[in-house]
Amino acid sequence: MTALLDMPERAEMPLLIAFADLTRFTRVVQSTDDAEVADVIDEYYRLLTRWVEAAEGHVVKFIGDAALIVFTESSVDPGVRALLDIKDQVDEWFAKRGWPCKVIIKIHFGSAIAGPYGPASSKRFDLLGKAVNTTARLSSTGVALTPQAFRKLGKDLRQRFKKHTPPVTYVRTQDAHQD
Repeated sequence: MTALLDMPERAEMPLLIAFADLTRFTRVVQSTDDAEVADVIDEYYRLLTRWVEAAEGHVVKFIGDAALIVFTESSVDPGVRALLDIKDQVDEWFAKRGWPCKVIIKIHFGSAIAGPYGPASSKRFDLLGKAVNTTARLSSTGVALTPQAFRKLGKDLRQRFKKHTPPVTYVRTQDAHQD
C-alpha cells in the first residue's frame, strides 16, 4: 500500500473504496465537552487507521467523524473482511464509552484517479472520480456494498451478504433485519 501512497503522479486505477461514517455523532457532540470529543475522535482515528492498515488498506482522509478508505484490487477480500470487523469493533468501542454512535460503512469497487493532489508545498494522496461519488451516495444502515464490489468477493465472503433492492446493494446479513 505504501507504493500507492507514494505515487509521484496521479493515475486511474481500480480500487475498493469505502466510507465509514458515525451515526448520532452530532447529537453526542452537542452534549459532550469539546476536549472529550477531541480525545475520543483522535483515539477512534488511530484505531480505525491501525485496523485498515493491518488489512493492507489506507485511510485516505478523515472528515470530522467520517473516513475515506481505499484498498487495492489485490486486497478486496482482506479489505472487506477488515471493514466487517471494524463495524463490530467500532460499535462495541463506542458502546463501552456510553456513546450511542455506530459506524455505517459503504463499499464500492471501481476506477478512480489516485495520487498526489494539492499545492506543491503540501501534496497529499487522494482519490477522485465517479466511483468515489458512487460510494458516498450508497445507502446503508450498517455495512453495504455495490454489486461491483460484491462481484469482486470470494465465494465464502459473499455468503455474509444478501441482495437488497432497490437499488441493488448487498447488506451484511445481520444488518438485513433492520429494513
